[in-house]
Amino acid sequence: MSVLRCLHPVARFATAQLAPVLFAAVLFAAGCAQGDLRAGAGDSVVVIETDTGAHRFTVEIADDPEERRVGLMHRTTLAADAGMLFDFGDEPAPLSMWMKNTLIPLDMAFIDEEGVIRRIAADTTPRSLESIPSGAPVIAVLEVNGGAFARLGVEEGDRVRHPIFDR
Repeated sequence: MSVLRCLHPVARFATAQLAPVLFAAVLFAAGCAQGDLRAGAGDSVVVIETDTGAHRFTVEIADDPEERRVGLMHRTTLAADAGMLFDFGDEPAPLSMWMKNTLIPLDMAFIDEEGVIRRIAADTTPRSLESIPSGAPVIAVLEVNGGAFARLGVEEGDRVRHPIFDR
């Protein structure tokens, strides 16, 4: 005999109606918890060594195709010491980025396998579909608020410290 048959008819109706809602709520809560874990686990620290000193950024890591595709799209703000580090793997290659659906201006540093900034694209234009090329084979791109690199004195040739450059 099923559990529903043992219940009063009103309870049986309520249980049958609420079961899908409760199931969906449990799945939603589990998804939110998993998303929170991923966000925390994906944060990392990048240090850029410049003539003006060492500058630290807390970054999200984009190391799979979907994370790299979305990047910082749809964000309306970014903390002054925050950014995103796009990890394209161990093999240096010429790369291009764009600003589609990105609502805030960004500085981009294209970084080689030794952690050296090969090119900086400063104050990129929000929502632009223009291709922004790396100019050299690289394995990573660091995106931070537009104007941050100029303000901090970050230049091409400066070194970026992060475990992906120690592989």
